Amino acid sequence: MKKPLSAPRSVPPALASRAFAFELLQAVVRQNQAFDEALEKHAGLAKLEKRDRAFVHVLVATVLRRLGQIDEAIKACLDKPQELKAAAHDLLRLGAAQLLFLATPPHAAVDTLVELAAADNATAPYKGLINAVLRRLGREGQELLKHQDDAKLNTPGWLWLNWRQAYGVAKARAIANANLGEALTDVSVKGDATAWAAPLSARLLPTGSLRLDGATPITALPGFAEGAWWVQDAAAALPVKLLGDVRGHKVIDLCAAPGGKTAQLAALGAEVIAVDRSEKRLLRLKENLARLQLSAEVVCRDALSYAPPAKVPFVLLDAPCTATGTIRRHPDVQRLKTPEDMARMVELQRKLLDHVATALLAPGGTLVYAVCSLQPEEAELQIESLLQRHPALCRVPIQPTEVGGEEAFVSPAGDLRCLPSLWPDLGGIDGFFAARLKSVG
Repeated sequence: MKKPLSAPRSVPPALASRAFAFELLQAVVRQNQAFDEALEKHAGLAKLEKRDRAFVHVLVATVLRRLGQIDEAIKACLDKPQELKAAAHDLLRLGAAQLLFLATPPHAAVDTLVELAAADNATAPYKGLINAVLRRLGREGQELLKHQDDAKLNTPGWLWLNWRQAYGVAKARAIANANLGEALTDVSVKGDATAWAAPLSARLLPTGSLRLDGATPITALPGFAEGAWWVQDAAAALPVKLLGDVRGHKVIDLCAAPGGKTAQLAALGAEVIAVDRSEKRLLRLKENLARLQLSAEVVCRDALSYAPPAKVPFVLLDAPCTATGTIRRHPDVQRLKTPEDMARMVELQRKLLDHVATALLAPGGTLVYAVCSLQPEEAELQIESLLQRHPALCRVPIQPTEVGGEEAFVSPAGDLRCLPSLWPDLGGIDGFFAARLKSVG
């Protein structure tokens, strides 16, 4: 990341939060850096007040969620076609997000962005244009929004086409609209979830997870320090349930970090072997297990080269994927992922599934394959291809009773298929797919 614009001779301290937002947005849309990674690496954020840090996060996230609408509105306010320098365009995006979606007073949004433009040599020549466009958006922006197709505009074309073909226009639109909202925080409880609902001021979901109201920082909530629960989206908590009774059995959790599913398995009494190739992510897994007072055998190894001394009766493969089911939670996903990324993920998933089928899963054993992707190529089509390559595997259909009685979560083929548009009255859910297979050879 380039030198912070908040350096003393660059911008006044009052502009620091917007300067940091500018840098973070550029890191994502110009340098293809994950938003969470950019946040973690940005040294200046820790110096801001808590309120200002929250503002930076919501401002950049709003731009990433509403980028199509924002760019369309900016284009409508340019008097004649012209090429904007990338940095100036990004400043306009930050200003537009404040005016159109965050209810920032026009004078605050416009004046600070013009000052910020003037403080950087790359954007100073555009400060007049930035001022004019933002003032026009302040006057006409809400009217412009009324005529926009927000669901389609904010969804990259390749994703829109893929979802439309996979789910139909109505469901594709519902998914895209759901992605415009923020995801709530769910937790999995080591013991009785019902008993923790009141202490956490949480709602018990049909699938057994607890949904928090978000008013209190996670680490300050009852039970966190004691290791009574851990953060895990309700959809991500479902694949472990599909393995059945794992108590006393060896279970390989492949691509395990950061460890939510490992914790679930350990809490159920399984002998867990957690495999992941990232030492950094495994360190977080170990820290989580220590806090939760749970244990697992942790193996730092590329999943494709890992082979246990003997094949095991249960394997959970939470495979690397494009993560398009988590756009509500990670709005940068739809800005960073491409069809080429999906093709690479599909090939990696195929290799991982073949490795599980031939080297890890014992005869009669159960495999649950899961991805937080909405793309059929990484999910339904991946399983159909697997069954053709490995006749010794067969699908074991999932029953609604296994997923909280939610019939909408189960596909006609008997797989788990959650969409972000489901549970609208409960605040939605991450997009997720899981298939259960048994080795009969």
